[in-house]
Amino acid sequence: MRIPGGSVSPSTKHRRTALTAVLPALALSLVAPLPAASAAPAAPAATAATPPPRQPVATGYGGAVSTVDPDASRTAIEVLKRGGNAMDAAVAASATLGVTEPYVAAIGGGGYMVYYDARTRKVHALDGRETAPNAMTETSFVDPATGKAIPMDQAVTSGLSVGVPGTVAQWELGLRRFGSRDLRTLLKPAIKVAERGFVVDQEFRDQTATNEARFRDIVPSRSLFLPGGRLPEVGSTFRNPDLARTYRELGERGPRWLYEGGLGREVVRTVKRPPVDPASTRNVRPGLMESRDLRAYKALSKKPTRVTYRGLDVYGMPPSSSGGSTVGEALNILSNFRLGPKDPVRTLHYYLEASKLAYADRGRYVGDPEKVDVPLDELLSTGFARERACLIKPGQAAQAPVAPGSPDGRYTPCIPPGQSTRALAYEGPQTTHLVVSDKWGNVVAYNITIEQFGGSGLTVPGRGFLLNNELTDFSLQPPAPGAAPDPNLPGPGKRPRSSMAPTVVLRDGRPMLAVGTPGGSTIITTVLQILLNRIDLGMDLPTALAAPRATQRNTPAVFAEQAFVTRYGAALAARGHKLEPFQGPPVGVIGAATGLEFLRPGLVQAVAEPVRRGGGAALVVRPAR
Repeated sequence: MRIPGGSVSPSTKHRRTALTAVLPALALSLVAPLPAASAAPAAPAATAATPPPRQPVATGYGGAVSTVDPDASRTAIEVLKRGGNAMDAAVAASATLGVTEPYVAAIGGGGYMVYYDARTRKVHALDGRETAPNAMTETSFVDPATGKAIPMDQAVTSGLSVGVPGTVAQWELGLRRFGSRDLRTLLKPAIKVAERGFVVDQEFRDQTATNEARFRDIVPSRSLFLPGGRLPEVGSTFRNPDLARTYRELGERGPRWLYEGGLGREVVRTVKRPPVDPASTRNVRPGLMESRDLRAYKALSKKPTRVTYRGLDVYGMPPSSSGGSTVGEALNILSNFRLGPKDPVRTLHYYLEASKLAYADRGRYVGDPEKVDVPLDELLSTGFARERACLIKPGQAAQAPVAPGSPDGRYTPCIPPGQSTRALAYEGPQTTHLVVSDKWGNVVAYNITIEQFGGSGLTVPGRGFLLNNELTDFSLQPPAPGAAPDPNLPGPGKRPRSSMAPTVVLRDGRPMLAVGTPGGSTIITTVLQILLNRIDLGMDLPTALAAPRATQRNTPAVFAEQAFVTRYGAALAARGHKLEPFQGPPVGVIGAATGLEFLRPGLVQAVAEPVRRGGGAALVVRPAR
């Protein structure tokens, strides 16, 4: 089967009709309000400015970018126009996202990057995932008084949840290996945005509102994000001079300032003595991080995962991320079936069932490979995929949760279905993703995160950035005696498992697609569904990315956006799937993806969300006429 490069597939008229049909449904059903702010006095009306324009699709030459934010996308394009490459542009854009999207992207967090090097025609994976302090054990989140995990809200808003930040080390590694500009130069656009400010939109205000109660209890977070003690008004200008100063010093002093110097000492002090208002009754536990944990941190260069699907090579992020292994396993399972646009319900049934099986194996086997044995080659083997595929019944959904398989190299035509597996672990659904290509054909797919909206809630005093809560991605409590081992328990220096899945797809050794999304454990299904929409259902990339979504993570119910339920719910229910509205956060919205596709040599289409989370920003260096 030959997969088209974007201009063949269904007719142009059909693609435009499909996208036109998708957007009204999304606009009506995806955008749901976040919880109302707490009972703070309403801020006085501000002179409203107009937020910068956003466009979801841009096609052209010389390089392309898609992020969730116009300022970040413009930053990347300017770097490309001035001769920088895709790695330079990705670092500059992510630094700008640290200003305009501070609740999901910050130097207090980490991330994963998949990079295609056009010169060598090889794909690389750069791991900037946070690590646990050396003092952390598998019971660090267990309350000794009860023998049970501490409440999740107390685990999140704490120094205990803060992992050693990896973003700055990852920038350094990426620029050293593939960049052409220095960090000091690439931080300058973000410094300008932080100093002059950006226009607050509804999404930023809503994200602030979800954090308002805990920000009020943490003094530097309240001072920064609740100016005058109130939520920022839509249309007002939000400035962050502390972050501008931090970026300027980081550019001058270099990454060692964080990992071996003064900034690192400030981070450790914030973790060990959270700056909580003395009048607050919130229980904000101190963390375990020491300066030696920062000194020990290393960003890692890794071999990406790779599977072949319908003649395409799909590259992803290896463990400690579960993104590449789980997307890859699900695609291998789906390779056993003929799928296509003539029967989309059948295709979606197989997508949901393959996801269910792959998530069972993810929970049982995937963790930090430096600390646990991850059978990655077997999880991605075609023999294991065939054994798992034989469990899927064409007309009947398996009752979830299903049991994990046995990736042991001894595969039978079929194994009986099981009914026991580990419960789906908590994983905050907020992060962000960007894609960049340059005129030489290099491509970056990059997830940046501090875990959930607002991370740990702890702002480093005077520094303008939040610290992550990534360590709550660990399983917070060891399994019961006699239960299967858990590969994702906390441990010294260990990277918590993630679902981030930056993905690059090659055709005949050259880039075809790059895609990724935020969404916690729904990241994997969102990336998988976009690939299925594009490759099997024949949609072009804008339609594939905008189409309504559903996520099956080996749970009894399939959680879906309302537009998906409306369109496919009855037909899938007839096959035994139980569909329920996705509860978020944000409510009713799964992911906020970005992607790009090479339509032909040199011609690239960048694609962002048209509606979800306020829409994204796609730009190219030279637009096609």
